[in-house]
Amino acid sequence: MSFSALAKEHKPQSKMIQASSSSPIDTFYTATSKLVQEQINLIARIENAMNVKDPNRVRAVRGQILIQAASIEGFVKRLDPNYKNICASELNSKEARIFCPLYASSQELLKLSPLLDRILSRRGESAMVRSLPLVSGERQSDPVMPMSPISRPDLGRIATPHATQEPNLFNLAPQLVIGSSTKKLVANYTQPIQGAIKIPQEAIKVLEAAQKHIEQAQLEFGQEAKFHNPKQTAIALDRFAYDLDPQESQTYSKFLALPQTGIFRVLPHTVYHRPLNTLQNRLSKTVIERYPFPSLAEKDGFTPNFALSLVGNNFHVLASGVDYSLMANLGNIPIEKLDANLENVNPLAKAFFTYQPPRQLNLLQQERRRLATNKQNNSGLLSSVPAQLNNTYLVRSFQFKLPSAIVSGKKLTPQERLSIDELLKISSSDTIVAFRPVRQRSDGSYTVLWRVLNRFTAPQIEDLEAYLKY
Repeated sequence: MSFSALAKEHKPQSKMIQASSSSPIDTFYTATSKLVQEQINLIARIENAMNVKDPNRVRAVRGQILIQAASIEGFVKRLDPNYKNICASELNSKEARIFCPLYASSQELLKLSPLLDRILSRRGESAMVRSLPLVSGERQSDPVMPMSPISRPDLGRIATPHATQEPNLFNLAPQLVIGSSTKKLVANYTQPIQGAIKIPQEAIKVLEAAQKHIEQAQLEFGQEAKFHNPKQTAIALDRFAYDLDPQESQTYSKFLALPQTGIFRVLPHTVYHRPLNTLQNRLSKTVIERYPFPSLAEKDGFTPNFALSLVGNNFHVLASGVDYSLMANLGNIPIEKLDANLENVNPLAKAFFTYQPPRQLNLLQQERRRLATNKQNNSGLLSSVPAQLNNTYLVRSFQFKLPSAIVSGKKLTPQERLSIDELLKISSSDTIVAFRPVRQRSDGSYTVLWRVLNRFTAPQIEDLEAYLKY
């Protein structure tokens, strides 16, 4: 193989290759390692583009496949014009065991071109696909307003959805109203359903084959060669944004050794909601699915959780259905010194123990709506309180799993009428939890220690039968 020709014709950007002391064999390994890394990055970008609804990403990787394949083929052709015969036979040299799998990987990705064209046409149904700038740099005028400024298309930006008039109807605690009709905030408005996107099986096979070839090339560089894995980087960045630091659990290991304790990161409530007027794949795991709230218990398929979040500068429990919570700040009291009876706590402890939730569904919904406005009850307890570092808080959480016949509001079938008692069974929990924020990050999130202090008898709703439809 003509490594001297490679050193003359190939013009890499790396300082390592441009060094006058580098030999042709060093130049070969440096250049091929760069191409291998680019191929690894491209495979990851293609997979990401197929998982989102943004047509700009699909269009970008569609062109990058062609550019990368032409770059690799031109590189291999300069190495040896007879590369196809070499790669078709037994690979006797180490160099051939690098560039042949690299070339095979790029040729595999070319098979995705017609599939990406079809995917791009479907993505264009939900977002704007703009024409690219001319190669010559020629400017195009607006057909309606020729004097308006021209904004050149940029495939690095998120594509603009066709429907961009999505109103801000966000509600902190979506209220389930049973037994009465409610008005919509915007008349005749239905929130758009996000598309469900799944990578085609034929594309998965091509990506797996291309990945297998590139892994064969990586093995020839040995253990000292360090290739960057975009998937691992994405996972690390995701954990950095939403999860605990690894050393935090070790720092508080003594506290976590206590029963019914835990540690988690309290995030702003906005991370749990899709930004308005953006596209999303509803099959992709959301933040709450990747990093679920701590579980307080599990009984008969019912799992109450500790859905603590930040709303502005306040701690707030994100509840659903008819769930609600009471909260109070105890001040700088060590959380490990609290007991089930709250003997070391100020008079707020009495309010936590004496409070009784309503036992009628209508009154329960009224209590929930009142607390949603953060109005104090007779005991002075609130549903959210200002966040302060190194303070200990108490939460009394009421959670209900109502029967599906009540929630859906559908008429009962003759078979269901024969088992009314079974239909009206509910699962519920009444738990007192203490938590203490021990660290605040620059993004406003907190690292919080939590501990279950007491569990009361599961609350019941006595008049559910009145809400059945016969």
